[in-house]
Amino acid sequence: MLAAKGARAMRSNRMKNLAMRPAVVAALAVVTACAGGGERADSRARTETVLVAGATGGTGREVVRLALERGYAVRALVRDEARARALFGDRVTYVVADVRESARLPAAVAGVDYVISALGSNSRREPDNKPELIDFGAVKALADSARAAGVRQFVLQSSMGVTDPDHMLNKILDNVLLWKKRGEDALRASGVPYTIVRPGGLREGAAGEGGVTVMQGDPKAMGQIARAEVATILVEALGRKDARGKTFEVIGDPNGSPPDWDRFFKELKADEH
Repeated sequence: MLAAKGARAMRSNRMKNLAMRPAVVAALAVVTACAGGGERADSRARTETVLVAGATGGTGREVVRLALERGYAVRALVRDEARARALFGDRVTYVVADVRESARLPAAVAGVDYVISALGSNSRREPDNKPELIDFGAVKALADSARAAGVRQFVLQSSMGVTDPDHMLNKILDNVLLWKKRGEDALRASGVPYTIVRPGGLREGAAGEGGVTVMQGDPKAMGQIARAEVATILVEALGRKDARGKTFEVIGDPNGSPPDWDRFFKELKADEH
């Protein structure tokens, strides 16, 4: 009798442990979701989607690569799908559209969490891609579409020098910086949460080979920064409350160290409206 009672007690305890196991798993899941990342922890609960405009450009390619590494689903907004597929294969989804045709853009942003725009005109190389159509018109249309679609954040690559009407780039590239500034203003006016990054001269090179000098107010400073470093900043801004509503300039610092990104964005001043 005692042996039978002992066996029944052991079976009862095993059943209780099995019943408790889902609760323990659920509790562990909650702890895991809450750990390591503060405001960004909830973003790891599911795969978020980022639309990259200008995905096949120099900076755009780096953005796509890094976003994929960070676990985002990437939707590439491109004109030439064959060219894009040669770069990214089946790792991304494609939306084929000309950003100068604003009616095509609402469908491009539908269902995405974030937009990164690495668009940039070069009217000397492509006379039809004038700055007013790309750096202003396309950015404005994308921003308005993003706002209507409920996009959580729009991160824009702009440029240093946009507040200087006498900048040499305005003289040789159809007032490109003035149009970039108008694109910035359109993004701010759209109402979509935004981050605007103004890099200095863009060069090739890897990210993390030094530090970053950050400024605000568009000072008349000179400097270059690697495209890969700019891409890192654009992707790092995603999902950060401390990055929203802020505009800043960046150049490389070969003697510095890679930034602490939490501190980097937190110490920036928000734009005044």
